[in-house]
Amino acid sequence: MKKLFLYITLSFSLFAFSQNEQLAQYYYDKGDFEKAKISYEELLKEIPQNSQYFLRTIDCAQQLLQFESAEKAIQQRLEKYQQGNLLVELGYNFQLQKNDATAKIYYEQAVERIKKNPNEVYGIANAFERKVLLEYALKSYQTASGSDQNFNFNYQIGLLYGQMANMEMMIATFLDEAFANPQNSIRIQNQLVRFMVDEGDANFNGLLRKALILRTQKNQDIFWNHYLSWFYVQQKEFEKAFIQEKAIYKRNSESLANIVNLGQLAIEEENEVAAKEILGFVLENTQDLELLIQANTYLIEMKIEKATHNDYVTISKELEDLLKQFEISPFTLSLQLIQAHFTAFKLKKPEEGKAIVKSALELQLNDYEKANAKMELADILLYEEKFNQALIYYSQIEMDVKNDVMAHEASLKAAKTSYFKTDFVWALKQFKELKSANTQLIANDALAYFLLINDNTVADSTQTALKQFAKGDYLLFQNRNEEAITQFLTILKNHKGKEIEAVTLLRLGKIYEDKGDFTLALSQYQTIIEKHNDGIYIDEALYFAAEIYNKQAVPEKAKPLYEKIIFGHEDSIYFVEARKKFRQLRGDTNL
Repeated sequence: MKKLFLYITLSFSLFAFSQNEQLAQYYYDKGDFEKAKISYEELLKEIPQNSQYFLRTIDCAQQLLQFESAEKAIQQRLEKYQQGNLLVELGYNFQLQKNDATAKIYYEQAVERIKKNPNEVYGIANAFERKVLLEYALKSYQTASGSDQNFNFNYQIGLLYGQMANMEMMIATFLDEAFANPQNSIRIQNQLVRFMVDEGDANFNGLLRKALILRTQKNQDIFWNHYLSWFYVQQKEFEKAFIQEKAIYKRNSESLANIVNLGQLAIEEENEVAAKEILGFVLENTQDLELLIQANTYLIEMKIEKATHNDYVTISKELEDLLKQFEISPFTLSLQLIQAHFTAFKLKKPEEGKAIVKSALELQLNDYEKANAKMELADILLYEEKFNQALIYYSQIEMDVKNDVMAHEASLKAAKTSYFKTDFVWALKQFKELKSANTQLIANDALAYFLLINDNTVADSTQTALKQFAKGDYLLFQNRNEEAITQFLTILKNHKGKEIEAVTLLRLGKIYEDKGDFTLALSQYQTIIEKHNDGIYIDEALYFAAEIYNKQAVPEKAKPLYEKIIFGHEDSIYFVEARKKFRQLRGDTNL
């Protein structure tokens, strides 16, 4: 009973203390510094060594202009604990009173302490940074590094130069640190990307490129070729990145994997010319079966993406030849599945497509490869309107590769299958769950369908327009694009001015864009911009239209559209890209 009573007492005390801390924070956030100061002083009595509570009492006193009491409290604590960061607090207290000369004395004393004991740099530099005294924070790190060779604060120093807008010194410090300690390269690159995209001034990209080129010229270490290649990839200048990768390969021809990956990135960014050149180089310079299959897979996928009906016979023959060359085995699974999909969806021969997949499933495949094959089989079954059979395979994939991205993809396809069946209740439930998926693309896709179903169910309880729209989407899935266009045009005619109109215009815009009819595509987007500018599809219409004008080299029309996203749709998934491309068109970056 005594132990139970003690446990209850301790629990109650901890709860009460937590409540007092929340109350102090509430007063502080509210700006009621008088009550906040009293509350933090009470907390400090309970835990005198807590520096956070102490600094809050000092902050509150300074907010109340009680500088003398703040000075006295800091001096007493300094005498008791001998912490160097308190010298910074003392100096700042004088700075707030416009007594800069006295403040400087204490700041210099803090830096001097680091010379005697370099370990104090952490508290002192942190205190300077909190007060935005960046010159002194920089001096603190430099002093510690100079006093003890075991200390390395180059990363922190680089960040400070960035905050001080000294871009040349930030770049030099970061690059020197990356070369000296390659294990820090990724962290440094992440910081550089922030300045390249989000925070950099007009010359930042030019300064970084110049610094990297100079290092490549002065130092023959391939480290700098790798770094310059990385820089060009960030700028999406894949041809220039390829030059660096070739230079690396000539000096270290162990693997072409990085060049294959570069080709894939070029494909993703729709730079077909660069992708073909890069992958062609791979085919000419390797006998590695895996790399040969990977490169050929990317190349044939590009051909299929751009193919017209007249190209189908040639592509079909090329797929057959590749599989004869590399043979049917687990190594060529990617080519087999491409052949199956092409046969079913392009040649309109689903039975033959299924036969190819079923044959592949008889090979010695691992779980991931089996799931990949089952996904293709499910897609073909869905193409044949065998909804329930498709759902069975999607469910199997979810179980076979739990928590993998492919499992989430299978879940999304299962939800779309329910949507195609017009089982909107079940589809809505699935899309709702997938909105929080770890994979951003899946989450965005799920959110789009969730909003589509939800909004159009509220607007029309009979779901008449939504059913017609789902049919149009299913025709798109089946690669019956002309029929889909007719379906969506019928929706626009029969449901003019209704909730479904904006998303229908968006679908038509993307179909026309894929067909290369940019005039018709722009017409759909422009209608959304003019008539549905308060709807949820306005940011997409603005971005897609801007992209067309940008690719057509009409910056005077693209720029204002990007600008509308930047200033009117900060929460859009296209915000970051819109801002980047707007800056490029405005000439902010030296690419």
